[in-house]
This record gives sequence, structure tokens and C-alpha cells, in this order.
Amino acid sequence: MDFKPLITLLAIVNPLAIVPFFFHYTQDFTREQRRRTIWISSFSAFAVIAISALLGLQLLAFFGISLASFQVGGGMLLLTSALAMINAQPAEAKSNAEEMQDAAARASIAVVPLTIPLLTGPATMSTVVIYADKAQTLIQLGTLVGYGVVVALATALCFALAEPIARVLGKTGINVMTRLMGLILAALAVEVMSDGLTKLFPALAGGN
Repeated sequence: MDFKPLITLLAIVNPLAIVPFFFHYTQDFTREQRRRTIWISSFSAFAVIAISALLGLQLLAFFGISLASFQVGGGMLLLTSALAMINAQPAEAKSNAEEMQDAAARASIAVVPLTIPLLTGPATMSTVVIYADKAQTLIQLGTLVGYGVVVALATALCFALAEPIARVLGKTGINVMTRLMGLILAALAVEVMSDGLTKLFPALAGGN
């Protein structure tokens, strides 16, 4: 069984790095409201991954985009996310402070911004589509969707333990973890782009 897709997804989703955001957005919530937010965020993250795995290739075909081009573009997104993580920023966080404050005031912060874009954004979606194309059987495709369940469970666990995690690791500890995941993600991003470039330009692989 190939665990590379799972490692990649855990690296880019990186729910541990989103713990401070979860703690900030839900600090005034009741226990029941926080539990509901955890459930909705986790399920939404799974839904994004599952939909990308099952329908992503069809959407590419509809728009006439080749997978090789998508791999190069997706690899660039992964690399951008990795560089942000190496700087101790969440991989999918692109909002400015004003937008984050506005999102925090919304009733449904579980989906926006916690799930999209903080947990699962363009880089996550493109990664799932790329691995979905590599799935040669329904079992492999089902395994990829199953990895979405693992990511959802990891998200739920990190959010449920947000207070003790933030207390034990502190900001420095979370930053260190984020940088380590960023290094792993950078290496995976280069591999994805390399695969796409060799498909677009066979000469790069030594072909004639």
C-alpha cells in the first residue's frame, strides 16, 4: 500500500498548524458549539478531499486541461505552500488580518475559514486530483478517499485537543512542526512538478 498520498495530505493540511486559529475563533464558544465546529470542520475537510478524488479528473476534462499541465501548476502551488510553512505560516492561509477578523465574526466559521482555505485549499485539491489519476483500480481510488477520513480524524483530534496542544507546544513548538512539514512538502512538490514536466517535455527524461 502506497502511503505517500496520505503523508502528502497530512503535510499540506497540517491541522496542528491550524490549532491557534481554531483556538482563536472558538475561544468564546460553549463546549457544545466548539464540538459542533470540530465535527463540521472535519467532515468538510473529508468532503473536499473525496469530491476532488472522485470528480477532479472529470472537471479537468470538462475544461480541457491536461493532467501534465495540472501537475506542474499543482506542484507550484504545493511549493508555494511549502515555502509558507517553512516560514511558519499555515500552508493554505492567504487571508489578511482584516479578512480573518471578518471571517471570525461569521456564524459558520467551521467551513470558512477553518476548512476553506485554512485546512483544504487549492494545493490540497490539486494534490488529490494528481493522486487520483495515478489510481489504477477502484480499490486504490477508494483508498485515496479513505485517506480523506484519516485526515478528517487527525483534524478532529487536533482541534479537540487544541487547548492542551497550544499549552504544551506553545507557539514555538507549533512553528517548528510547521517548518518540518514544510520541508517534507517541498520535496514532494518538486517530485510532482518533475513528473508533469517530463510528460510535457519528454526530452527532459532523455527521450528522443
